[in-house]
Amino acid sequence: MTSLAYCGLDCSECSFRASTNCPGCQASGGKLFHGECSVAICCISKELEHCGKCDQFPCEQLKAYAFDKEHGDEGRRI
Repeated sequence: MTSLAYCGLDCSECSFRASTNCPGCQASGGKLFHGECSVAICCISKELEHCGKCDQFPCEQLKAYAFDKEHGDEGRRI
């Protein structure tokens, strides 16, 4: 079963999901195993299904999240 996050990340591909029992940002209201996700909180506050439905897509906040060197995905989440 595919589970997409507000940012577009496929949660079923996340290596931390099972080990942390993370339900995903949509199910948890943006409160993930690592803390609150500002991207998810933004979508929730705008009552959007996901970032792609936002007038400001892709915004600087989403770009900063998706291009985070620690994650190393080079923006594939967008």
